[in-house]
Amino acid sequence: MLPETTRPPSPGSPLYTPEERQRRDATVWTLVQGVLAPVQFLVFLVSLGLVLRFLFNGEGEQAATVSVVVKTLTLYTIMVTGCVWEKVVFGQYLFAPAFFWEDVFSMAVLALHTAYLLALFNGWFDARGLMLLALAAYATYLVNAGQFIYKLRMARLQGQHAMAPTGVAA
Repeated sequence: MLPETTRPPSPGSPLYTPEERQRRDATVWTLVQGVLAPVQFLVFLVSLGLVLRFLFNGEGEQAATVSVVVKTLTLYTIMVTGCVWEKVVFGQYLFAPAFFWEDVFSMAVLALHTAYLLALFNGWFDARGLMLLALAAYATYLVNAGQFIYKLRMARLQGQHAMAPTGVAA
């Protein structure tokens, strides 16, 4: 059984307590995450295009390789700053109940991106194998990004619900 601090929230429970919402809104790390997330997505799109270009016609191997390294470094940056954000808002660096499954899946994303770097620097795969590994990493990234977008949407809806007037007769 998971300790209370790492147990995922039950379905329907609020994403943030009022105190967590206040800390989330007050910390600069929320803005940092809000800027880094679309930057990372843009880097991802450019890199995905370069990787697919190489896989389809064999052109641009170096550009594709550099782009995957840049995407991976961007991922590391958002993960580290995200851990700091989670600590400020929830009091722990990873696996806060509100983002438990997103953090679990983030570990797979990190593992695949790191495997790419290890394979690249150790010469474990040829260029095609590296690009296929990058695509696997990118697929997990897309799933993880979807998880976070879903949570952002939930937080907005819950925030709107919390701010709705109460006791109004229809």
